[in-house]
Amino acid sequence: MIDERILVAAGRVVTCDPARASEADPLGVLEDGAVLVAGGLIAAVGPRAELAARAPDARLVAAADAVITPGLVDAHTHAPWMGSRDGEYALRMAGADYEAIARAGGGIVASMRAVRAATVEGIARALRARAARMAALGVTTIECKSGYGLDEASERKQLEAIAEASTDPLAPRLVPTYLALHALPPEARPDGATPAARSAYARIVAERWLPAIAAAGLARFVDAYVDREAFSVDDARLVLGRARALGLGVRLHVGQFADVGGADLAAELGAASADHLEHVGPEGARALAAAGTRAVLLPVASLTLRQEPPPVATLRIAGVRLVVASDANPGTAPTESLPLALALAVSSYGLTVAEALLGATREAAASLGLATATGVLAPGLEADLVVWDLPHENALVQPWGTSRARLVLRGGRALACGSGSSVP
Repeated sequence: MIDERILVAAGRVVTCDPARASEADPLGVLEDGAVLVAGGLIAAVGPRAELAARAPDARLVAAADAVITPGLVDAHTHAPWMGSRDGEYALRMAGADYEAIARAGGGIVASMRAVRAATVEGIARALRARAARMAALGVTTIECKSGYGLDEASERKQLEAIAEASTDPLAPRLVPTYLALHALPPEARPDGATPAARSAYARIVAERWLPAIAAAGLARFVDAYVDREAFSVDDARLVLGRARALGLGVRLHVGQFADVGGADLAAELGAASADHLEHVGPEGARALAAAGTRAVLLPVASLTLRQEPPPVATLRIAGVRLVVASDANPGTAPTESLPLALALAVSSYGLTVAEALLGATREAAASLGLATATGVLAPGLEADLVVWDLPHENALVQPWGTSRARLVLRGGRALACGSGSSVP
């Protein structure tokens, strides 16, 4: 299918293209529009009649009552996880505290045990299956973090599994992130998870593990969890500064439980994103905006943890670009659904429909360094798009609880087909 020309048409084409957008129409919508796909790329976007006349030989895939958007980009996931933490989830829903569960040996360390017991092949197999389910929900790009191995061999195992799963052309694009500072493994805290133990662990990561992972080409980004009972700003600066020196991008988990200066560090390092941000003040927001660091909002996690939303109005006023992601993980966001996160971003965080959709397309792609590849329907970009069995883009942020994707293309290849699609 990638070698043939396809004309994908619908009643509404949501381009997310800034060249077509306006204050009244931030999504750049075309009515009765179409996308011409050739050689895996977008050849043209425009009115259906005009493109049909331009490419009479193209195979037509049309649905007048549908919406076309760019493929969704999930810019924060822990998708290569193993095992289940359903017992913890039940405890949390009954009122147990997340940080207390972690101190008792659950949380991230529970997932560590599952990853350490798995093989690269086993993790890759689980990741492929998870990515296929996410593709059926309209996702064509997935950022995948390690961070559950907590030693060099096991972190590499997760990253190698991402690389192995990435070889499938009929799967979403996978962007590997080395979550270098996530939690302390048991062997690194003989006297408990003290600040000194965390700092010693950060030095090992920066001096020994990170250079080898960078040299192997296993990661595009390096991430660190900076919070009250996680790693300090100084710990993260050591590791992420080394990552920058090695030519890798930087992302941070910031302010999920407390504002300890993570946003300022993200700005200082020119991070691609600062994620969570349930706790960030006006100064931190202004610093992020000045640095061009995007805010990745994770509403499934804050829902599960019964947290107040991030200060979205403060971020807006500062001019921070907003991204919405699923945070898919086995503990605080046990979901694979970016559409669910979009629904919650609108209903719980107060984002507009346009903010939510841009946050899972154009802004998400830009946060992953993919602005010239995906996230927008424009000529020359990869043909990553979704035909939704919905009458209007407003319906995309309703909590359907099921897939409304009729057709999902990545690079012109079909990842998923729902009812009504004529593409095999």
